Parts: sequence; C-alpha cells; structure tokens
Amino acid sequence: QVQLVESGGGLVQAGGSLRLSCAASGNTFSINTMGWYRQAPGKQRELVAGISGGRSGSSTAYADSVRGRFTISRDIDKNRVYLQMDSLKPEDTAVYYCNAGAGRPSAPRIVGKYWGQGTQVTVSS
Repeated sequence: QVQLVESGGGLVQAGGSLRLSCAASGNTFSINTMGWYRQAPGKQRELVAGISGGRSGSSTAYADSVRGRFTISRDIDKNRVYLQMDSLKPEDTAVYYCNAGAGRPSAPRIVGKYWGQGTQVTVSS
C-alpha cells in the first residue's frame, strides 16, 4: 500500500550535519502520520521525531535527546519527509527508519505500520 525509501545517511564527524530524506509511494493519500525512528546497537528502537496533520497544519514531536538539534519537516507535494540533523553526537549513531501511518487518531507519536529499509548514520568523535 505504501512504500518508503530513505536516503541521506552516512558518516559524519561530531558536530556535523546530515539531512535524511524519505520518499513515499503507493497509496500516499492515506498517510496522516510520518516519523523517524532509530535503533542503535544494543538498544531498542525509539522515536526520534514525528509529524502529523496535513496542508492545514501539522503537529510535531521529538525525543528529548534530539530536541533543538533535529528538525522534522514534510513536503506533501513531493510525498517526502525530512529529518535535518544538526550538532550530531556519537550517541546519534544508529540505523534510522522512516515510518508512516494511516490510522486514527493521528498524532506525531503514533507508530505507523509502514517502514522503510533504514539508512545508517554514523557519527565519529
């Protein structure tokens, strides 16, 4: 129904920046929530940032550990969601996954059923 493909991951030094991009295809009109999750070695998957709503307005949510450093945004016309990551830390090293949902209620912390393949982000010290 919905396919998600992430890009933009890579290796960056601490303090640097990366911008992740997720392209959605398929039944994209049904999507009302998108987000980014990450999973670091030995740790559970966690929400990084989420965004919900439509053209009339949106709501966002961030993990405490990234608030102020990361920014989630959407381009509805391009069916894309982005994660701008600034002031990166080694602790941000993880596989980052794009997530999308079409359920109700819609909220930026709700986990959707669609997942991308993940993109590796590695931050060196």
